[in-house]
Amino acid sequence: MGNGFQVGNNICRVLEYSSNDMGWSDDLTSLHEDAAGSDHFIDRASRRHALQQLLKYAGEKPPVVLEIGCSSGFLVRQISERLKDSVVIGSDIVHKPLEQLASSRPDLPLFRFDLVRCPFPDSSIDAVIMVNVLEHIENDRLAMQQVYRILKPGGIAVIEAPAGPHLYDFYDKSLMHFRRYTMMGLTALVEGLNFRVLERSHLGFFLYPGFSWVKRRNKKLVLQSEDIQKHLTERNIRKTGASRLLDMLIQFELAMGKFISYPVGIRCLVTCIKPAV
Repeated sequence: MGNGFQVGNNICRVLEYSSNDMGWSDDLTSLHEDAAGSDHFIDRASRRHALQQLLKYAGEKPPVVLEIGCSSGFLVRQISERLKDSVVIGSDIVHKPLEQLASSRPDLPLFRFDLVRCPFPDSSIDAVIMVNVLEHIENDRLAMQQVYRILKPGGIAVIEAPAGPHLYDFYDKSLMHFRRYTMMGLTALVEGLNFRVLERSHLGFFLYPGFSWVKRRNKKLVLQSEDIQKHLTERNIRKTGASRLLDMLIQFELAMGKFISYPVGIRCLVTCIKPAV
């Protein structure tokens, strides 16, 4: 680490495998990060929850932690700074954000690959973090099979995915979501692969009534232009990310979430473990 990967006589900063980026793109990364950067309240809450779950179930020194879908590295940076004695790996399906991250953090091992063709060997990872990744993968069952395969017995997966299939709208389409999830559907997916669920809850419980209203309104809009859809998507990201009230609500929710499980919300939260043999 520190100089990249030795491939033949060359050093590459990002180790790349064959990739199918139909569920995401460099343009979408730019859209989201230009509009929200690292400061959108819901993204900060997602990162905080993922780190809390990692520390709770994997401990302070899990040997190998992999974030799938690390993008520009906001969360993987936090994990590496907190878990200084661990090997923290970032991965994504798109190229540009990984190259940018490699420039600023050459100490982080970075991989580009399609999760359904994951290159990591069996039982090689202690913890996998997947924040808003599964909805971008057409074959989510195959993706989770790969996560189960690469986890060591006793390894954990921290998963977040958008909630409410009935709320799928042009916003989801613009962000290249294949689906939104029910909690029952997401837990059935992981339990069907022999994972054991440790915790399940929702993020955005207090935001759900307003969020649901907006999504239902969006479903009634007839939009012919993709440019209009992109404009509205970017506007929604900017508008909600700047709200101090929403930020306060989500921070209160996270604090209470240590003691209760929320029955509804805008995102499903599932932490699961690969049973020890």
